[in-house]
Amino acid sequence: MALSKDKKNQVVSDVSELLSSSKLTVVAQYQGTTVKAIQALRKEAKGNGTKVSVVKNRLVIKAIESTDALKGVDTSALTGQLLYAFNAEDEVAPAQVLNTFAKTNPSIQFVGAITADGQFMSADDVKALAVLPSKAELIAQVVATLQSPVNDVMSALSGNLHALLDGVEAKAA
Repeated sequence: MALSKDKKNQVVSDVSELLSSSKLTVVAQYQGTTVKAIQALRKEAKGNGTKVSVVKNRLVIKAIESTDALKGVDTSALTGQLLYAFNAEDEVAPAQVLNTFAKTNPSIQFVGAITADGQFMSADDVKALAVLPSKAELIAQVVATLQSPVNDVMSALSGNLHALLDGVEAKAA
């Protein structure tokens, strides 16, 4: 059933709002993917704050044109059956969710991504982003790196203290 003009305008404004608030919007082809699989993808993506939507390309192009920060984005790649993954909190999360899902559903293929500053990234760039660790994992790695010298010093002091106590105990006996 065709959308009325009011509903189309509402979809354009919703997509425009998602695009402007999203740090990265990943675009992927989903041709050949079942509706049940798309629903599973949406449910999985929701867990890390990513919203997955299937919207007509023409309406997305109108939303891009109506968003000031995205004017001039190359929309020539927006053809065919596409889904859009938006995330306002993490730049890498939408690419990771789609990449993980594509491992079990090879019909999902990256087309590219639209960055918050209005650049269109290629599919290869999105694949490179998808294999990066998440923001939380990167923070954990930095904290572990910073704690490493402290842990090493504590281990060394603890080892020497145990050796000293063992020596004192041997003399006392």
